[in-house]
Amino acid sequence: MDLNNKLFCLKNLRSKVFLIVTLMIEVCFTVEGQINFESDKNRPLRLGIVGLVHDHVHGVFQNFQNPDVEIVGIAEPDTALVARYIKQYHIDKRIIYNSTEELIAKAKPEAVSVFTSISDHIKVVQICAPYGIHVMVEKPLAINYEQAKEMKDLAEKWSIEIITNYETTWYPVTKEAYIKTNQDKLIGEIRKVVVHDGHKGPIEIGCSKDFTNWLTDPEFNGGGAIIDFGCYGTDLISYMMNGERPVSVTAVTQQIKPELYPKVDDEATIIITYPKAQGIIQASWNWPFNRKDMEIYGKTGYIITTDNVHMKIKTSEKSPEQLITIESDKAIAVNPFSFFASVVRCKTKLAPNDPSSLSLNLIAMEILDAAIGSSKERKTIYLKH
Repeated sequence: MDLNNKLFCLKNLRSKVFLIVTLMIEVCFTVEGQINFESDKNRPLRLGIVGLVHDHVHGVFQNFQNPDVEIVGIAEPDTALVARYIKQYHIDKRIIYNSTEELIAKAKPEAVSVFTSISDHIKVVQICAPYGIHVMVEKPLAINYEQAKEMKDLAEKWSIEIITNYETTWYPVTKEAYIKTNQDKLIGEIRKVVVHDGHKGPIEIGCSKDFTNWLTDPEFNGGGAIIDFGCYGTDLISYMMNGERPVSVTAVTQQIKPELYPKVDDEATIIITYPKAQGIIQASWNWPFNRKDMEIYGKTGYIITTDNVHMKIKTSEKSPEQLITIESDKAIAVNPFSFFASVVRCKTKLAPNDPSSLSLNLIAMEILDAAIGSSKERKTIYLKH
């Protein structure tokens, strides 16, 4: 090989080495940009809060002494709303950002918890997924089934977790009812599940104007009580039925208080049929008091959850009814944010039929979407199999 060829090869080799080093630096920067620090799974999860218009966000600031999570930023464009939260909870102004994009660029969260309107869930996932940022949304998963499927596609494409936060998921009775029904087989094969959910109404119980403005607008919430509390039932019944897709869904909605809720329903009943069982959801903004309870009837007995820690069990016609108190450590998790951190850190692997999992919530959203369609079209909707 002559001298010129040797010099050319040397330059080419140096160029290749430089290119490899440059690419390595870029890859490291990209991983850093996505906050994908796999090397230390025991440090607190860098969590961003997206939105302050959902009143459930108060739970973040009221009880947030959590070593598993570090709040690194809050995205909310409403300056007046931000000012109220800063004053109420003494939040550091330096972690407030105008948008999800700015939150990601400056605070670099690993995950976000979303407290926007339901219609904005899809937008947050569209922004976060390409950065590898995991997402936890308040119930339900999405405003409709089509958006839920898009969220699933984004989660799979970018390898992120998307979980749905339901209050009832963290009830000790929820997991215990599942175990006693599906694992211990105490009441025989399920024949009927009845879920009661709701309260007097969001205005009546004093929800903020920032919350009720979108909660009572179908463009942002998808419906009224049928969405707000019907989603609990679709999630719980799907959980108890081990993620089985139903045959059909029938729903009836009413406006009992049109003067308060002129755009959406405030009363809903959903009937879900399976080949050998039936689910009934009574979702209402007209209960005389708060309700989140469930009745599970099997071939031989029943389990009735009366609140978050108490249940009644009757295993046969002749056996006495038992009232049982379930300890808090029997719940799927005590704290949703610690659970979220554990999922992101791969310390907890979500089962396909876990009540917060994406797979189960796709089924729950399919049922909920069919229920809304049924109530509008005044007919039973049969799911395709």
